[in-house]
Amino acid sequence: MTDLSAFAALVPLDSGLCVVSTLRRDGAVQSSVVNAGVLDHPTTGEPVVGLVAAGGSRKLQHLRRDPRCTVVARAGWQWAAVEGDAELIGPDDPHAGMDPEAVRLLLQDVFRAAGGSHDDWDTYDRVMAEERRTAVLVAPRRAYSNPTG
Repeated sequence: MTDLSAFAALVPLDSGLCVVSTLRRDGAVQSSVVNAGVLDHPTTGEPVVGLVAAGGSRKLQHLRRDPRCTVVARAGWQWAAVEGDAELIGPDDPHAGMDPEAVRLLLQDVFRAAGGSHDDWDTYDRVMAEERRTAVLVAPRRAYSNPTG
């Protein structure tokens, strides 16, 4: 199992702001800023990096075609990167064992893992459903960071 502790330690230091990089059809890299955090995979229990993506986003299009991605967290000059394959779980990306209620709760879990909180979870759930939001769970193949000390 790849250690995600360096990545997880950085998440609360900058509001969970991270950069996710995916691959375009031509092999070029596309990067965007997201909120991400570390949580246990809902079916395997293994630690993963999670983020939530809007239903029609380019990142989801890219990940459906090629699941390889990198997520980088940073705070000041400290950074940590996680490379791996993304698993998509959402209304347009069904997953065995994950009914709509489990997906709703997973989206909340990912949001909280990225440092989010909400005063009105009913509204949060409604907006996630309207925007066809999808959980992106990155199983770490490799994790690395700049030296500390």
